[in-house]
Amino acid sequence: MTDAAPLSGPGVEALVRRVIDVINAARPMPLSTSVMVSRDEVIELLEAAILELPEEVREARWLLKEREDLLSKARVDAGLVIEEARTRVAQMVQRTEVVRSAERKARQMVEQAESRARRRQHEVDDYCDHRLEQFADALEKVQGAVANARTRLQPTMTVAEPEEPEREQASGPEVFDQDES
Repeated sequence: MTDAAPLSGPGVEALVRRVIDVINAARPMPLSTSVMVSRDEVIELLEAAILELPEEVREARWLLKEREDLLSKARVDAGLVIEEARTRVAQMVQRTEVVRSAERKARQMVEQAESRARRRQHEVDDYCDHRLEQFADALEKVQGAVANARTRLQPTMTVAEPEEPEREQASGPEVFDQDES
């Protein structure tokens, strides 16, 4: 506060001192520490003091009221913003949890599918191995039967004499003769 704009003028101070004097000079009430004061006189002095207050004090009061209104509105707005932010954070956390849960479930499904695929691959491999073993056994039996049949046939087989080649006739093309044979 500056010396050029005091909060109270000389008249205000004088009026407040007069109110104090009126209260000090008031008659005491019998059997009590209270005093009797002229209400009208005190109210008149206080109203005069209010009128004597400089314009800056009234403006300061108005500014304080405006400030309180503005702060109140800012608190309400801040509360709304904070609540909206909390709601968004909760939604984001929920979405994040949903994504995590979905990823977990997807990993489990992939692992189960891979496990089933490995199990099926092993089953197919075992089936093929079993069938190939049966085929090998059957093939061995056939080979054994063929070998036995060949060994039985070898002593009875006669050596075939080579055939003499037919002589070709020098006279022209061969003609089929039905009677010859």
